[in-house]
Amino acid sequence: MSSSDDDGRASASALARLVGADPSAFEGAWGRTHLLHHGAGFEDLLDLPAVDELLTTRGLRTPFLRVAKDGTPFDERRFTSGGGVGAAIADQLDDARLTALFADGATLVLQGLHRTWAPVAEFVRDLAAELGHPVQANAYITPPQSQGFSAHYDVHDVFVLQLSGEKRWVIHDPVLRWPMRDESWQKGGRRDLVARAAEGEPALDVVLVPGDCLYLPRGHLHAATALGGVSAHLTLGIHTWTRHHLATDVMRQALTRASDLRAPLPAGVDVGDPTAISQDAAAVRAALLAAVESISDADLAAAMGRRADDSGRPAPVSPLAQAAAVRDLTADSVVRVRAHLRLRHVSTGEGLRLVGRGVDVLLPEATAPHVLDMLLDGAPHRVGDLPAAASDLVTRLLAAAVLVPA
Repeated sequence: MSSSDDDGRASASALARLVGADPSAFEGAWGRTHLLHHGAGFEDLLDLPAVDELLTTRGLRTPFLRVAKDGTPFDERRFTSGGGVGAAIADQLDDARLTALFADGATLVLQGLHRTWAPVAEFVRDLAAELGHPVQANAYITPPQSQGFSAHYDVHDVFVLQLSGEKRWVIHDPVLRWPMRDESWQKGGRRDLVARAAEGEPALDVVLVPGDCLYLPRGHLHAATALGGVSAHLTLGIHTWTRHHLATDVMRQALTRASDLRAPLPAGVDVGDPTAISQDAAAVRAALLAAVESISDADLAAAMGRRADDSGRPAPVSPLAQAAAVRDLTADSVVRVRAHLRLRHVSTGEGLRLVGRGVDVLLPEATAPHVLDMLLDGAPHRVGDLPAAASDLVTRLLAAAVLVPA
C-alpha cells in the first residue's frame, strides 16, 4: 500500500484509509470479525451540505432514497412528488416533505451513492479494485437520539465510515455465519433469533466519531443510535465473491458439457421411486463427475471474469470531450487508459480482440501486442512520442472510450 500524507488521504490507498497503512490486521479480520480503525476523516467523500444538495437539487428519484423510523420504512409516497412542467415524474424527492419527516425523527438513507455522487463513486471504484470484490455505497443520516433500523444483519460485508456527529454501535456475533444473498435476517424464523441474540452481551459497544471506520463481516448483528446531534455515516457494502460462486459456475458449465443429460427418462417411470430412477441417477452422477473434471481453472476464471465485468462500472468518460479528443488529435495530445476497465486482449483468427467492462473491440491484424500493452499501462502518453504505427490505434481506442485525454 502507498504511504499516507499528512491528512491520510491523497497518497493513501482506498483500503488503507479504512483500515490503516498496515494491512495485516485487516487480513486477519476479513470475513471473520469486526475491526475498528480511527482514521483521518472522510468529509471529502460526503458531508452534510452534499447531502442537502443530493436531496434538493439533483432530481433524485426512488429508490435512490429510503426513509425509515424505528426500523419501519415509509411508503415512498410520503416523501416524493412530481417535478412539475417538463419533468412530471411522480417519484422525485420532495424536500419539504423530507424536512418534516427528518424533524420528526426519521432516518434518511441515500442509496446507490456509487452512482450519484462523484467522490464516493471514485472511492468505491478504487476500493473494489483493491479488494477484488464488488462494492456499493449508501449513506445514513439520523436525527439526534434516533435509531433508523433495529438490530439486524447484512448479507454482505460492510465498512461504516462516520462522517459527522456521533453514533453508538452495538455489535453481536452472528446467528448465521456467512449468510447468502437469499438468507436475510427477516426470513426462515431468523427474525426471532436475531431479536434474542441482540438481548445478550454484545461483542462490541462503541461510539463512532468522525473519522472512525468500523468493519463488519456479513452476518454480524448491529444496531446504531445517533447521539447528541445529527449523525451521518457512509456504509460501503462489500459483495464478496465466495466459493459458492465458483461452485455455481462449475455446475453451470458441467450441465452444459454433459449434453447426454437431455435424454428423456423411460416412459411410465415413477420418478418418486428410488429403484425406478437408480440407473439414470447413476448415469447422471457419472456424467457430471466427468464434466466437472474437464473444467479447468482457466474456464472458471473466464466465467468469473465476466461476472466481475458486470459487477461495476469503469471510470466515467465525458462524451463531448471524448468526441473532441478524437476530432482534434495531434502529436501533442496526451492520452491514458480509462481506469477500471478490467481489460484483457486475446488473439483470434480475425486479429487482436480487446475486451473488458463495456469494451469489445476488434483491432487490426497488424496491431503489435507490445504497442497495445504500452498504451494500456496506465501512464500518460504523448501521441508524438509513440511509434508511428500507434497513431491509428490511438484514434480507434479513443473512439471506443478505451483511451481518454490525460
